[in-house]
Amino acid sequence: MGKLVVTSFVTLDGVYQAPGGPQEDTRDGFDQGGWSVPYGDEDFGRFVDEVFSRVGAFLLGRRTYDIFASYWPKMTDPADPVAGKLNSLPKYVASTTLTDPGWAGTSVLGGDLAKEVTALKERTDGELQVHGSGALARFLFAHDLVDTLHLLTFPVVLGVGRRLFPEGSVPTAFRHAGGRITGAGVSIQTYDFGGRPEYGTYDLPEDA
Repeated sequence: MGKLVVTSFVTLDGVYQAPGGPQEDTRDGFDQGGWSVPYGDEDFGRFVDEVFSRVGAFLLGRRTYDIFASYWPKMTDPADPVAGKLNSLPKYVASTTLTDPGWAGTSVLGGDLAKEVTALKERTDGELQVHGSGALARFLFAHDLVDTLHLLTFPVVLGVGRRLFPEGSVPTAFRHAGGRITGAGVSIQTYDFGGRPEYGTYDLPEDA
């Protein structure tokens, strides 16, 4: 059975919206798109290459799929570790409106998403990877379908934008599985799903 792995870019205040460009996602009048780009150094690129070396299939939300489909099919170098995988491996899109995807190797998931993703995990050889796709990622977290989260936190605060874990997210605990800091200051941390949070209290010393 494959693992479902989410890779997400967020700001220090938890915003995931439009990391890659000004026009990527302008919902709610968001005009600060492209905030991750200045931090794309060699360390960052090395991590991305490592992630893509483990992929068996991609699971994407409709918005991220459309962004990827407008760009990556034009990148035809088979030696490119990202383009080669995106163009050749199976891609699954969670959408109730996409009927005729033009990107080769795309299948649309339009039914019971939790059941379909569970079945995908069982038959995927390698990691079933989610990139971006914030709304889809939140659904997967809420249904305990995420096995591993790569959370890349960029040293910038935007003050507005859609957050990966908004108010009302399902309480979830994670176990830290490794991490590093890039030269540009991006904190790359990997967490495995750990169930529900545990709670306690800090007791005062008896002689206080």
